[in-house]
Amino acid sequence: MDRRWPDILLTAAAPTAWGTTYLVTSELLPPDRPLWSGAIRALPAGLLLLALTRRRPRGAWWWRAAVLGALNIGAFFPLLFLAAYHLPGGTAAVLGATQPLLVAGLTVLALHERPHPRALAAALAALAGVALVVLRPGAGLDPTGVAAGLTATAAMGTGLVLTRRWGRPPGVGTLTATGWQLTAGGLMVVPAALLVEGMPPVPDAPALAGYAWLTLAGTALAYALWFRGAARLPVTQVSLLGALSPLTAVALGWAVLGQALTGWQLVGFAVAVGATVAGQLPSRRPGPAGRSRGQSPVRQSRGQGPVRQSRGPAWRGTTASMRRGPGANSPAAASGRVKRASAAGPAAYDSRSIQRASSAVQPSPGRPAISRTRRSATRVSSS
Repeated sequence: MDRRWPDILLTAAAPTAWGTTYLVTSELLPPDRPLWSGAIRALPAGLLLLALTRRRPRGAWWWRAAVLGALNIGAFFPLLFLAAYHLPGGTAAVLGATQPLLVAGLTVLALHERPHPRALAAALAALAGVALVVLRPGAGLDPTGVAAGLTATAAMGTGLVLTRRWGRPPGVGTLTATGWQLTAGGLMVVPAALLVEGMPPVPDAPALAGYAWLTLAGTALAYALWFRGAARLPVTQVSLLGALSPLTAVALGWAVLGQALTGWQLVGFAVAVGATVAGQLPSRRPGPAGRSRGQSPVRQSRGQGPVRQSRGPAWRGTTASMRRGPGANSPAAASGRVKRASAAGPAAYDSRSIQRASSAVQPSPGRPAISRTRRSATRVSSS
């Protein structure tokens, strides 16, 4: 199995947890308090992670953490709720499904990485599948809602790309960096919630359970996994996993609330899931750095250097001339090598072809190896 799949599955858990927000909000939380719901999700989760990690930003990471917190939390939450108020049905979810295409463009500009065509095709297919699942006939396109939805998508997409570009300070873990962003973003949402919705609601027992779920699983753990995936996987593929959020919401509505699914919705569901999975598959064609184009280059940042070929007998045979001494490069020695090579054939003289051969393959009988001391063919030992 590809070593990236554990990272992919862990990252996919984040949008799956976000997909439970719709069910928890409608069934457990106080109505008409979306901004306070966002603030209560982000700020306590950030403070909890700060208390566990006990590490503050230093230097440039004060403003970087503030920028990332504003993009991923502080601006995203209010704009998303504004879009939900002005757009009927699942139009806001469709706007959110455009994030992989936006991230692909930002990746080229900010990271100088060209997304694989398969990932772009999967992003288009996932967008079409999500539209089939969540859109309803007669869904309106309010200009304010569309602008808010696209801006929210652009904010989180930019935050995802900057998370990959800036990485983390040396010695700082994912939980610490996530705590910085959640705290900064939560502090930005609180003033907007006070201005628009007034004082925070007094929660009852179901609301406390809902806030606990959204704070711990839907925010602290989910964002930690999301940022972890952004540091390890290609950002276009990470953003493509965001389609799992509206799909999870629809699946929970069918399983828990008894909401019916039409045939077209089932088709769209299958298309979106299939496109999300296909977008994670690596390319088999080698890229310029000796890896597949669909593979993340982050392996080098994790301390893994290039893979070296094993030095078997074929390798030792090619380095024999290096052990002959200082006179090996003299004109007389060069002339002697040319004569021996002409007697043995061009294949024995072509050292580049020998270097490309695997050390585990024995020489064919028609192309014998040449001993360093004799002209006669010798057998290469397999030891």
